[in-house]
Amino acid sequence: MHYRIFETWRLIAALSIMVWHFLRFAPPGHEEIGAYLYRLLAVMEMFFMISGYLIMERYGDDLLRAPGSYRAFLVRRLARFYPLYLATLLFFCGVALAIHFGVVRTDDPGRYAWSVLPANLLLVQAWGLTEQLTFNYVAWCLSAEWFCYLLLPLVVLAYRLGGPAGIAVLAGGLVLALEAAVARGVIPFESWLRADTWGAYRAFADFTIGALVSVAVRRSSFRLAAHWPAWTLFALSLAAMATRQHAALIVALLAAGMYFAALAERNDPDASRYLAFLHPIGKVSLGIYLLHPVVEAVFFSVLWRKVIAPTETIGFYAYALLPCAVTIALAVVSERYFERPVGRYMVGRLTPDRPSPQRTPQPVG
Repeated sequence: MHYRIFETWRLIAALSIMVWHFLRFAPPGHEEIGAYLYRLLAVMEMFFMISGYLIMERYGDDLLRAPGSYRAFLVRRLARFYPLYLATLLFFCGVALAIHFGVVRTDDPGRYAWSVLPANLLLVQAWGLTEQLTFNYVAWCLSAEWFCYLLLPLVVLAYRLGGPAGIAVLAGGLVLALEAAVARGVIPFESWLRADTWGAYRAFADFTIGALVSVAVRRSSFRLAAHWPAWTLFALSLAAMATRQHAALIVALLAAGMYFAALAERNDPDASRYLAFLHPIGKVSLGIYLLHPVVEAVFFSVLWRKVIAPTETIGFYAYALLPCAVTIALAVVSERYFERPVGRYMVGRLTPDRPSPQRTPQPVG
């Protein structure tokens, strides 16, 4: 099943994060806009929760039952995101080399420390093993997703042993553990919703909550088909972020919104066709998210700061439309001509005993 509302929410999250990062280059006097968007960054939880929902819906019944099913699952997920991730990582390795040889300068040399390159290659940089975000700084999200995929059997076993209550206990325990870790300073952030270098643990809690929502929707006989409850709860979650409410309230609102959105789409799939026009870019939200730091490095760090801004020939906001459009275009081209072909090749090479799929799964995070 294709959930258009979920796809739209992921797109909103990806675009919001991109715009916030680009706004850091705005001229002085515009800090309030960036500060407001910063409060909304907890919308990132939606990535992980939707991922947990879709993964549980697709793999929850079959995972671990057939020989090699878990390995095949990991290969398919890695094939979905690692090609583009590696390409962006190599780009920033090139930036690091340029810094090393004095071609360019940086105000944040720690971001390009070669000592943390192995952590980035192994996708463990969001497991509390590094002190700051490095290379493609937004890729902590994929490190966190990978952590969730590795621990998916724990969620599946909780469900098979305890049903929905088993997942609920696991999710509740994870949230309590996060709150305790923040309170005691183990996770060095004011809220676990802000944790990035420790983002794997935050993501796994969200992922498990998403899996719980998936199970709840599957078991529900509620015939709701209206979309307004889902959109209302999503808007309320954004309001809670903007007013800095407690993490538990924000996550609860997002989960409730997901529940009503999934019910409505399940009960009347055609009713969400009003969102179909967004699908060409909605399906590449992950590409937008991963590629925008590359575009930022070229169009803002170099072209804007060193070439265009000094001439004062165009305003910042008018100029910012160009890198936004370039990011979306790159994501669309990359998904069609790079990610899908390379993903198919990886699946074929890493699972030679299984027929190669015609296409890789849709993005989940």
